[in-house]
Amino acid sequence: MKRILSVILAAGTAIACLAQTEVSPYRPGVTPEGITYFLPRTTLRVVLRVTCTQFTPGEYARYADRFLRLKDVTLEPREEWAITSATIETFGQADPTRAYTIRLNPKSAAPLVGLADDGRLLSVNAAAPAITEPTQATGPTPVGPTITLDPADFKTQEILAAGSTLKMAELAAAEIFDIRENRGLLAKGQADFMPKDGEQLRLMMEGLDKQEQGLLSLFVGTKRTDERTLVVDYVPTAEVTDHLLFRFSRHYGLVDADDLSGRPYYLRIKDLHSLPTVETDPAAAAKNRKTEAEDLRYCVPGKAQVTLYDDSGQALYAVNAMLSQLGRIEHLGGDLFNKRFTTHVLLSPVTGGIQRIDGEPAK
Repeated sequence: MKRILSVILAAGTAIACLAQTEVSPYRPGVTPEGITYFLPRTTLRVVLRVTCTQFTPGEYARYADRFLRLKDVTLEPREEWAITSATIETFGQADPTRAYTIRLNPKSAAPLVGLADDGRLLSVNAAAPAITEPTQATGPTPVGPTITLDPADFKTQEILAAGSTLKMAELAAAEIFDIRENRGLLAKGQADFMPKDGEQLRLMMEGLDKQEQGLLSLFVGTKRTDERTLVVDYVPTAEVTDHLLFRFSRHYGLVDADDLSGRPYYLRIKDLHSLPTVETDPAAAAKNRKTEAEDLRYCVPGKAQVTLYDDSGQALYAVNAMLSQLGRIEHLGGDLFNKRFTTHVLLSPVTGGIQRIDGEPAK
């Protein structure tokens, strides 16, 4: 009996689990209760334009000093990274702590609203403004010509027939000196086979230069430089000073803020206190609280000075930016949205501030 009861309870539990309500992600919009939306939080995006140079050692790199007296030749593959420029952009994201609903009067017509994909309110009774996407990170783009010489194409039959790498390097160096000697004789007009005109001389010189470059790369190696765009995002909540945003390594590029192999870069956000102080009458505030459920919330953003600088204090970029987190939330009366009057409102997708507001009698 106990066994049968256990089976029945287990089956009942399984059925209950299958019957549970499926929970889907919350999506704001127009509901029977009203219009639910988010105000944005302003995000800072640091855009770094960087170069990466990749050095590949030559096949005979260790003999470069011995046969050609070349110093500081790369013996191991390595990379060198450098920041060429930095800028700071702002863009908006839905702030989950600023979700509001405009309670609609049953006797009024529901206004037409424009929402971003993440639920930010963009417009009321007007066409939603276009959202400018921030700069995105990009992969490597070669700098200069993409065609490189293959050093193996310039090895002579004598070099290929050599019995050791040492002998091959010696013969390659001798070939480089012969090319240089022939080029000097051509320049002086003393070569055994002199060109007939200036154009032929130019072509012969170019051919010798190409051969020397190909053979020389057997010793000094090759390098390839490309450009990339890297981005670092930061969501400010208040003023900050000496905030360690990221580190940048000469050998590894952009690294984590706690990776000591990179040079530190800091962010400073200074509130410019651009908003005047508002003194609210307690009686008026109490009255507003009774009707604020029908109001439209918007943000009056604050202005801040944003500076990106390195560990020496040298500023890479500075800009004044409007940040919703340094502003305050205001109310737009719900009585503006009724059957008698049509109000048009455009809001900034970055700060949530009103960009334009006008109206007209309802038709």
